[in-house]
Amino acid sequence: MSIRIGIMGYGNLGRGIECAIKHNPDLELVAVFTRRAPETVKILTETAKVCHVDEAENMKDQIDVMIMCGGSATDLPVQTPKFAQWFNVVDSFDTHAKIPQHFANVDKAASESGHVGIISVGWDPGMFSLNRMYANAILTNGKDYTFWGKGVSQGHSDAIRRIEGVKDGKQYTIPVESALESVRRGENPELTTREKHTRECFVVAEEGADLARIEQEIKTMPNYFDEYDTTVHFISEEELKRDHSGIPHGGFVIRTGKTGWNDENSHVIEYSLKLDSNPEFTSSVIVAYARAAYKMSQEGQKGCKTVFDVAPAYLSALDGAELRKHLL
Repeated sequence: MSIRIGIMGYGNLGRGIECAIKHNPDLELVAVFTRRAPETVKILTETAKVCHVDEAENMKDQIDVMIMCGGSATDLPVQTPKFAQWFNVVDSFDTHAKIPQHFANVDKAASESGHVGIISVGWDPGMFSLNRMYANAILTNGKDYTFWGKGVSQGHSDAIRRIEGVKDGKQYTIPVESALESVRRGENPELTTREKHTRECFVVAEEGADLARIEQEIKTMPNYFDEYDTTVHFISEEELKRDHSGIPHGGFVIRTGKTGWNDENSHVIEYSLKLDSNPEFTSSVIVAYARAAYKMSQEGQKGCKTVFDVAPAYLSALDGAELRKHLL
């Protein structure tokens, strides 16, 4: 029997979820829910339907897991607890500082309704979180480092596009190679924000715009660029479309540590990702956790969970015997 999936929202992440379901034969897409007029949204799965968000509650008996594909700023804090009343839910909430409050809100709704909600699923938070936890548990005497990139930061790109005189733009986050190599050598450097990453911006300016002002506004923007060495390139719209249309990303989680009675031996644990498509990889992680949410719900579990609470076997379509035979 297939696990029946609903997708709430059909942007980059929602489209990625639909593609990921295609590659998981035990999952079935039942419906995509949108705030737009359903007839204007074209999906790829011929057997699924497009419905308005307001119709979701009426389909609670037809969907096993609802995957929440809204944004972390305003959508998920409201939507995930709301839909946990009627469904098992999975989201990719990624505002790190607000995760404890989001967890509490989803836990209350899911516990009261008897559903499972898994929040903050993706690669950071998500796979990077798991690797930080594993490494901390193993090397208790050590130090953590996380590097992001090279990749497109969608939030920073959006911040560039909001500047007056900017028609379009993309921003790449790039790890500083010397810092990365120092960490890999086990030197345990103390690194400032500026020493860990640089930022590179490709900007299409409107005709007649003041390029010097735009560059200055980008480089001095608080919370986005002011703490980084930032390079700004002004390019044509054609160049942006040709060379910067993708959404690649990735990064490294590294923990260095010491063992031995006198800390005489050094160790480095490293986990890395190189992603052609940030949203499609994130979607693939989420779909595995949707399977886990269903399995946990079938066992009678309820309430909010994070990646720390989900046993690895729940993620796989293989049973325990197959996992032990082929992967252990």
